Amino acid sequence: MELLILRRRKILAEKGRDLLEEKRDALIMEFRDVLERTYKLRNEANKSLEEAFKELSEVKMLMGPLMIEEIASNIPSTLELEVKTRNIMGVRVPILRVKEKQNEEPVLYSFIDTSSKLDTAIKKFRNALRAILRLAETEGAVRRLAEEIKKTKRRVNALKYVIIPKIENTIKYIEFYLEEMEREDFFRLKRIKSLLERKAGERIKAST
Repeated sequence: MELLILRRRKILAEKGRDLLEEKRDALIMEFRDVLERTYKLRNEANKSLEEAFKELSEVKMLMGPLMIEEIASNIPSTLELEVKTRNIMGVRVPILRVKEKQNEEPVLYSFIDTSSKLDTAIKKFRNALRAILRLAETEGAVRRLAEEIKKTKRRVNALKYVIIPKIENTIKYIEFYLEEMEREDFFRLKRIKSLLERKAGERIKAST
């Protein structure tokens, strides 16, 4: 019974190992795609920030840093962050979205006393913020996928190099033990048969 149970357990362990190997390979492919996308988004975010700060420097030269700080302190927050998740091969990865707040007060600065470059700088910083969030989203996915790949690899290795070999060794031991028992039974039966034949022969001789 133990041998039958172990054989079934080995089959289940091998199926589990195969499924985990398929999951690991699929996760690695997804990880590579997300990692490649992360490199592109990092370049885009750096470029957006560079353009935004360049525009801000020009605005500071035209309007002065003190006026920029005063205007910035009076601008209400019109953006809010929405955080969701999605499933990739059983891994929950973040989705970050920027939404415009509804019914907000108008921007509290004069269009007459300010340069049009201020509006351009604000727009560029908003674009940079969205680029940074896209980058943060993919970097979060990269980290979580990497963690899941490590976990899956550990499980595959545990099944492949520890659990399955241990089951196989136990099966071999039981099979060897049963074969020894079978040989012992065979020799025992052979000996009993020879004893019975010898006694039968002795009875025949005695009766004659």
